[in-house]
Parts: sequence; structure tokens; C-alpha cells
Amino acid sequence: MSSGELLHIHPQELQFPFELRKQISCSLQLSNKTDNYVAFKVKTTNPKKYCVRPNTGVVLPRTTCDIIVTMQAQKEAPPDMQCKDKFLLQSVVANPGATPKDITPEMFNKESGHDVEECKLRVVYVSPPRPPSPVQEGSDEESSPRASVSENGHSNAPEFTAASKTFNEHAEQDGSIEARAVISKITEERNSIIDQNKRLQQELELLRRSAKRGGGGGIPFIYVVLVGIIGIILGFLLKRT
Repeated sequence: MSSGELLHIHPQELQFPFELRKQISCSLQLSNKTDNYVAFKVKTTNPKKYCVRPNTGVVLPRTTCDIIVTMQAQKEAPPDMQCKDKFLLQSVVANPGATPKDITPEMFNKESGHDVEECKLRVVYVSPPRPPSPVQEGSDEESSPRASVSENGHSNAPEFTAASKTFNEHAEQDGSIEARAVISKITEERNSIIDQNKRLQQELELLRRSAKRGGGGGIPFIYVVLVGIIGIILGFLLKRT
């Protein structure tokens, strides 16, 4: 802060976070520590490049005044980011109750015998603030893509849940295919047993008819019994399937 007799100026240099093709502003604060009305005026070596609001004014006793300096958008950066532009802030004691309308250029003319206080300010380009990172910084373990597992053994990562769901769907699909294959095999065996049972029943019926024609002396009785037993067994297997 510059500690002049009339105004304290903060900061002592105009710092602009330089960016191409973008208007940039910075502020100055003028503090009047006296009991006088103080008029001020701001000049610059490059008036087309900067806009100062207000560029003239009156700071009341024991008060402050803020000045906004805006740099117009620049198409190219200066070499080594060095700026030669400068500002000059002039201040002078004004009449009590003075307003900005009462300020005249003659008030800041030293040759007219006015006690004008001057403060030179230089322009400095600084790097613009970096935007916050969208990814929170953390340890390598926290940034690892591996799924985290809680104490009860459940996965906390959505990726792990999706992979488990996919695996379960494949497992269910494989299980359904295997089940269909088993059912198909059992159905084939069942149909085969049914066909065999029908053939045995037909053969048994033929044997009975032959036995009747022969008067009981044709086919041995034991053969008939064996065929009957086989038919019973096949019938039992058919009921189980």
C-alpha cells in the first residue's frame, strides 16, 4: 500500500491474469485517512487499451473508493509476458462538500500552483488461476481400478457388480442349456422304453395266441413267465421316468 499524504493506494501494481481474447479486470482501493475531501484522477500511457471506472472522483474524509481497471481483449501476448504500460494516479485536496461534477482538469495542474500528489503504478501480467481438477487427488490405491470390498465381503464397485451380473447371466444360460440336454436325453430314453414295452406286449400276445392254438403244448410256460417279468420291469422303469 502506498502511504501518500492524501490517499493510500492498494495494491501498488495492477495485476492482470492474462488470457488471450478475453477482457480482464483488476481493482484499486483508495483510502482517505485525512479530514479533507480529496479529488483524484487516473491516467494511463495506453488509454485505448484500458477502461478506468471511475477515472475521476472524490474520496470523502475517512472513507475508501474502489476503482476498476479493465484491459481490452488482446489478440497476442507480449514477449516474455512483460508489459510496459503504466498508470498515474493524481490526487489533490478539494473544497469541502465537493462532488465529481466539481472536478476540473485545472485542479491537477502543478504549474497553476496546486499541490498535486502523484503515484505511478505499473502493469503486471500473471498466470490465470487453474480450474479445479475434476478428479480428486488421492493415493495410488484409491485411484486403482480394482473393486473395493467391504468387511462383509460385498463389493462396493459398480464395475464389479456389473461383471458379476454378466457372469450370473452366462451361468444361468449355460445351466439352462445343460438342463435342456438332460431332459431331451431322458425323453429319448423314455420313448425308447415305451417302444420296447409295446413290442414285448405284442410278442407276449402272439405267444399267448400260439399257446392257445397248440393246446398248451407249444411254447414252454417258463418263456411266457420271463417275458411277463421283463414287461413288468420295463413298466416300473417307465413310471420312474
